[in-house]
Amino acid sequence: MKGLKQFNIPFVGLKEGNHSFQYQIDNKFFEEFQYNEFNNTDLTVDIDFVKKSTLFELTFSLKGSVNIPCDVTGEYFDQNIEGDFKLVVKFGPEFNDDNDEILILPLDEYQLNVAQYIYELSVLSVPSKRIHPKVLDGTMESETLKKLKELEINKEKTVEEKSTDPRWDKLKDLLTGKNT
Repeated sequence: MKGLKQFNIPFVGLKEGNHSFQYQIDNKFFEEFQYNEFNNTDLTVDIDFVKKSTLFELTFSLKGSVNIPCDVTGEYFDQNIEGDFKLVVKFGPEFNDDNDEILILPLDEYQLNVAQYIYELSVLSVPSKRIHPKVLDGTMESETLKKLKELEINKEKTVEEKSTDPRWDKLKDLLTGKNT
């Protein structure tokens, strides 16, 4: 992950207070993580970094689009995504990232790499069900949809009601205790 050095935030030289960082994310970023589900990526990540005397508060805001395949048709489309994530960074005797919202850095650490958090926020911001907008509005034309329509059960066809034999109706009346 040599290509992710630009995501290091050297906090030792920062004064206490608010600091802003902005990153443009493209496919090269995801290639570093060997993640290839996005065909084309255009994301902007803003990080609001608040340095306090004993801890840091980071707020990640992600906005942009990723080109992904539709779950129904397999056609690629641009999916707009947005996401937010808050992280508190404290200091302790050793590195600990067991908690999703609290990171403990060793006391001798001088920088924080935020690439992993940007990666996770990006991937988790994509909807679990990916449906092309043209499928939702009914304007999509593809071989997959044509085949699905052919195989779909026609809801307009009603099953003919079978007429029952009147002798059976008399027996059913005996079982239920109804007399007509």
